Amino acid sequence: MDILHFLTSLFSSSTDEKLPTSAQADTYSHFQIRAALPGDLNSLAEILADSFHSHQGILGWAYPLLRLGIYEDLLNRLRSTLLHHICLVAVEDAANTATEGCYYSASNIAGTVEMALRSKEAFARTTGRYLYLSNLAVRPTYRRRGVANQLLLNCERVALEWGFQDLYLHVLENNYQARQLYFKLGYRLHKVESSWATWLLGRPRQLFLHKHLSTASTP
Repeated sequence: MDILHFLTSLFSSSTDEKLPTSAQADTYSHFQIRAALPGDLNSLAEILADSFHSHQGILGWAYPLLRLGIYEDLLNRLRSTLLHHICLVAVEDAANTATEGCYYSASNIAGTVEMALRSKEAFARTTGRYLYLSNLAVRPTYRRRGVANQLLLNCERVALEWGFQDLYLHVLENNYQARQLYFKLGYRLHKVESSWATWLLGRPRQLFLHKHLSTASTP
């Protein structure tokens, strides 16, 4: 386990930012959903680090290390030639910004999510491999605008294009807003998981969620 995975195991689960539910969201803005580019890396590392780790408190010293680890991990994954891996970003439509030239600026990247094929584990189905969502995060200034919803729906579209009809993700048991969003989008509980952090550090359990996709209902 590398340092980033160790730190994130202490502070968060991979899709567990405290997201507003789509039911609470304000009117959606227009966002382009596209694959991440190398030029997005600094912004994405910032969004993920801010979403999953606080600057405050006694562990605030770890923030620069965590951000650097996130950057290096993302860089390696974007360079990867794996067939079934994608990092999606939501970028605010240039038509809705004050300056057309800032379309690809860091401040216009509203959120991100990753999806990748994982190998069979104890909770996987008999197919032996499954698509797993991780690192769903939205920049604070773009929350309550449907960004997470749009990213998740686009993951479904890509999954179907790849020939898969099942998606999995983790969420912390006490993250009620994120749970509400996932359940509203059709995710259901597959398994409740505990870890050493649950027993030693009093961390909440992780819920392993599953959604079976229907081609008729996916945009």
